[in-house]
Order: sequence, then C-alpha cells, then structure tokens
Amino acid sequence: METVLSGIRSTGQLHLGNYYGALKNFVKMQHDARCYFFIADYHSLTTHPDPSALHGNVRNALAEYLAAGLDPNVATIYVQSDVPQVAELSLLLSMHAYVGELERTVSFKDKIRKHPENVNAGLLTYPVLMAADILMHRATRVPVGKDQEQHLEMTRKFARRFNSIYGVDYFPESLPYNFGNDLVKVPGLDGSGKMGKSEGNGIYLVDSDKEISKKVMKAVSDGGPTEPHQVMADPIQNLFSIMSIVSTPDTYSYFMDKYNSCEIRYGDMKKQIAADMISVISPIRERIVEIKSNDKYINEVVADGASKARESANATIKDVREIMGIKSF
Repeated sequence: METVLSGIRSTGQLHLGNYYGALKNFVKMQHDARCYFFIADYHSLTTHPDPSALHGNVRNALAEYLAAGLDPNVATIYVQSDVPQVAELSLLLSMHAYVGELERTVSFKDKIRKHPENVNAGLLTYPVLMAADILMHRATRVPVGKDQEQHLEMTRKFARRFNSIYGVDYFPESLPYNFGNDLVKVPGLDGSGKMGKSEGNGIYLVDSDKEISKKVMKAVSDGGPTEPHQVMADPIQNLFSIMSIVSTPDTYSYFMDKYNSCEIRYGDMKKQIAADMISVISPIRERIVEIKSNDKYINEVVADGASKARESANATIKDVREIMGIKSF
C-alpha cells in the first residue's frame, strides 16, 4: 500500500475550488492508501503570523477538513508542531542541503522580492522542512500544486543524496500525486481563471446561504448571445463550468439549450447555480459549526493523530540517527 502525505495550510478558509479540487480526492484516497494529513503550522511561521490567532486558525482548518470528509478513524490527521521529530529530521537533512541550491528555489526568490523586509532563515530552509515532513513517514506519493513541484523535486534530491552518502536505500523518492483527470478546476466568479483566496473570487464552505447567493448574483456575465451557438466569452464559460460541477446534468443541459437558442436569462441561471451551491455547502457548513463547538472531539482527534504520527516519526528518527552515526551511550 502506498503512503501518501499532504500538508494543510493553517491559515485561510476552504473554498469551493479546494473542495471540488484536491479535497474530494483526499476523501476518496484515504480509503485506498496509508494517508497522513497535517496542518502546517511550522511552515506558517515564516510569514510571522499573529501569535494570538495562530491556534484558532489551526483549529478552524482542522474543523473544516473534518467536516468536508477527512476521517480520523481512517487517515492520520495531526498538527505539525505536535510531532517534534519533524524539526529534528529537518536539522539532520539540512547538513546535506546546500545554501546555493536553496537560494535558487523559485519560491525563495519570489518571497524575498515581494517581502524584502522579511528574508528569514525559515524561508531559505523551507524546502528542507517540507522534505522532513515527507520523508518522516517515508511517503511514496505527495499531492502537490504547481508552486510546490520544485520543492518535491528537492525532496527527491535530498533523499537520493542521503542514500548515496550513507550507502543505504532508506528514503524513497516521493512522486507527485496529481489525481490525473479526477482533479476538478473550479473557475472564479469574476470571469478570470481559478477560484482562489488571493483572487477574492471564491465561495467559502463557511459562507451563509445569503452570502453565497449575493456572491453568485454578482458573477461577471455579458449581454447574452446574439446568434445561435455563439462562441462563449470567458466569463460565460466560467459560469457554465461552475454549473457543470454543482448542478445536475439535466439542469446544465437546460441552460445550455437556452444559451444556444439565444433565450438565456443569466439572472435565472445564477439563481439556479446559487441554489445548487447552497445544497452542497450548507450541510458542510453545519458540520463545521458542530465540530468547532465540540472541544472534546477536536482534542481527541488531535491527540490520536499526534500519537500515530509520532509513532511513525520515532521509527524514522531512530533509523536516521543510527545511519548518520548518532548513537546513545
């Protein structure tokens, strides 16, 4: 059975793009592989988050992912900082990570260009910490976005380098898990590319029914087609793409026929999309509220996940220490 690891941001809310993108695949994947999902609070420290808000952000992220379908009885779900072995492995791996290669990473160069006032060592060694997260459980597959592909390649490089230096075949070379054709890309409501937090064009899993309707009704459209089967403008293609995801095939076909016959009323289409989004999101939102109000359940999930993650981590640290010559007296 493959071992799959995926990190979860400790800041930001889940939107519909996250849900129909990777998250629904995570929910299926957890039954087919040995899965580790962790909330990356160590990684978030590179941006110096508000200490008074960090714990609440971690708690919110945990509640949202659990509500969306991650099952702590099937997968190992934990908070990164609850597994101190991650920091130790990051230190050990850094002995064979070279400054030049870290300085050349695209993400590091991008961060120091955008935030020259915060060029900290954590940003520089971010790929090493990510490698430690992955190699700690000797993961064979890692779901990554485009922005993380270089980091995963560096993880494979660190694994090869460790194995070569010490003459072992210990760390696997983790491969990307991109879900193939199963990965759904949800467009934004502003007529542009994908839905995302930074773009401000998202529908969030915690949005109220009223907020969802208001956002959808403001979605960019045009004056409508002037001839049958007219080529759609990008914003209209986006609306139909969203409808194909949240609505039934019959509903989609109905509005497509209306478009092709120049009878489309975008207001009616948006009302239908909003109603169908609400039917998807409202049960998840209710579950988020329920989980967030249950401290006992959250504490049990975190404690159990940390215990299982530390068991795996302890075994790896014991082996790595021995391989590198660090032995107890």
